[in-house]
Formats: sequence, structure tokens, C-alpha cells
Amino acid sequence: SHPFPYNNEWKGLVRTLESTLLLHEHEPRTLAKLDRFLHDQTGGMIGALSHLIRGAAIDAILDGTEKITQRGLKAIPLDVAAQSSQPLATRNGR
Repeated sequence: SHPFPYNNEWKGLVRTLESTLLLHEHEPRTLAKLDRFLHDQTGGMIGALSHLIRGAAIDAILDGTEKITQRGLKAIPLDVAAQSSQPLATRNGR
């Protein structure tokens, strides 16, 4: 699939994913305020965004902080396709 551009749809997607979090100490709108950072980190790839938020949420539960932070998001490794501005299939000439 193709990456999402950074626009209102992306921002809405981030807000929607954030609204599903059940972390006790997570401040509302934390991820919404980081929507540009999240786009840059994931290359606009929805699967990578989901992986990133899910990974940070799991870490937040395991370490007892119960909140997602930018630092926690940076600690989550992403797949190769998300770390590029273009999808893996495009880079491989497909």
C-alpha cells in the first residue's frame, strides 16, 4: 500500500487510535500532539503506526508507567518499509 500523506485524515487516524488506549496514566491528546512526529517515524504507513502505538502501549504496561511518551515511541523498532519514505515493494522494483 501507499503511505498516507500528512493531512487531516492522518491526524484523524492518530486521534482514533489514541482513543482506543486503555492506559491509566495516558494524557489525552498526547499522540494527537505528536501526529507529525508519528508520520515522520512511520513514513505515513498505517501498519507501522499501529505497530508503533501498540508496542509503546505494551512497554508502558510492562514498565508500569501506563502512558505513551515520545521517548517510548522512539524506543520501538520499526520495519524497513516504515523507515523509508516509500513502500518496500517500490524500492524492490515491484
